[in-house]
Amino acid sequence: MTVVTPSLNHGRFIRETIESVLAQTYPALEYFVIDGGSTDHTVEVLKEYGDRLCWVSEPDAGQAAAVNTGWRRGQGAIVAYLNSDDTYLPHAVERAVAAFRAHPEADVVYGEGHHVDAAGRVLDRYPTEPFRLPRLAETCFICQPAAFVRRRVVERVGYLDESLQFCMDYDLWIRLARVATFVHLPDYLATSRLHPDTKTLGQRARAHEEILHTVRRHFGYVPPTWIYAHAHAVLGPRRRQTPWEHVRFIVRLIAISGATLVRYNRGLSLSELVRWQGWLRQGWRRLRERRP
Repeated sequence: MTVVTPSLNHGRFIRETIESVLAQTYPALEYFVIDGGSTDHTVEVLKEYGDRLCWVSEPDAGQAAAVNTGWRRGQGAIVAYLNSDDTYLPHAVERAVAAFRAHPEADVVYGEGHHVDAAGRVLDRYPTEPFRLPRLAETCFICQPAAFVRRRVVERVGYLDESLQFCMDYDLWIRLARVATFVHLPDYLATSRLHPDTKTLGQRARAHEEILHTVRRHFGYVPPTWIYAHAHAVLGPRRRQTPWEHVRFIVRLIAISGATLVRYNRGLSLSELVRWQGWLRQGWRRLRERRP
């Protein structure tokens, strides 16, 4: 088993990440930390571990390139990566390997995961689902830190796409789905940390734009689920709204979604027009009810 942690200026989290890997009970585990030249105290933390892990700290081409570097250096028949602000739960690797043994046909094993905050407090369950390719077009239901992949199938479809900055894992799941067998475990294997410094939360609109391009490239269209998620990312968080502000939000949501649907799908479906009509009716009803 080869596990890689890509890292850049996550000194406040990386010790917890490293400890969660080194505490795993599976013995045949090689661990690489590929740091992109952090300027915080990350390197000082890495030095403390001596030969308990392999690490390098130097400028690189980004997160996907760092993971690929570690995977190529490793020898494990199974590969995984754990970002420098995420953690494995106890016995995660052992449970994943046991699942591969129980399902020799499996190319990818993925389990459940918790969303946690910056302090490590559990927020909610990562919305994982049993594997279905059509559903994968609509949402990414695979918790990346809880996923483990056979090296042979990664080498077949290609490593992480280094041109991607946000959804390289989602892109890999889609490519793997064309040829691989996925097995979903009910066990909780990892935590995925949510905090303002993450790329996905800090640059939500850019992240969703990259997802739209990726989904369109693989499936030839973009489902409404991603269209509306992108519109919400562009509009930003919703605060407590007056009825008029609520109607204004709906109008803006429809405008952004409509433009995006036309851009990526070259047309508007009747079902979406009906959906928008219902939203507007609800909004105007709410506005009228609040009028004196």
